[in-house]
Amino acid sequence: MAMGMSELKKGLKIEVDGVPYKIIEYAHVKPGKGAAFVRCKIKNYLNSKTIEKTFHAGDKFETPDLQQKTMQFLYDDGESLQFMDTKTYEQLSLTYEQVGDNINWIIDGDSVDIMFYNSKPITIEVPQTVNMKVVETPPNFKGDSQGGKKPATLECGAVVQVPFHVLEGDTVKCDTKTAQYVEKIS
Repeated sequence: MAMGMSELKKGLKIEVDGVPYKIIEYAHVKPGKGAAFVRCKIKNYLNSKTIEKTFHAGDKFETPDLQQKTMQFLYDDGESLQFMDTKTYEQLSLTYEQVGDNINWIIDGDSVDIMFYNSKPITIEVPQTVNMKVVETPPNFKGDSQGGKKPATLECGAVVQVPFHVLEGDTVKCDTKTAQYVEKIS
């Protein structure tokens, strides 16, 4: 199905020159002279690179042949990441390059959405927020300010800035897209 400039929005998946992309940022620009256009930041699903692209009124693009399948992350074998379909027990592997920064937000046993393009696995999608246990953070000292932050290493390996009241063993909610602390769960 061909789409035009007027149908673009943040989060939409499009195919440009035979490559699937996801729109990360979207801005409709109406200059004083000339025709309006759309400036987007789009993320390439095949190599995880983000580029800026400008679309004009006559530009057309297709909806990519993308499917998602929920699978369980099994383990990292040192060369690739292993996933399993919990219904058929079929296993597949993805390289570190295919998974990208999403590797920082998964641990053994997690369910993740595997993205397939033309029936081939290309990447994973992690939830917008995850709850993770803090495994390492500096202790609090008398005089630490209420508004300050300190680094905390989570069980998945990601390091986020957390408020001083968060201690080792606490569970926190983090935003996976911005790598920021959201709230303390327990």
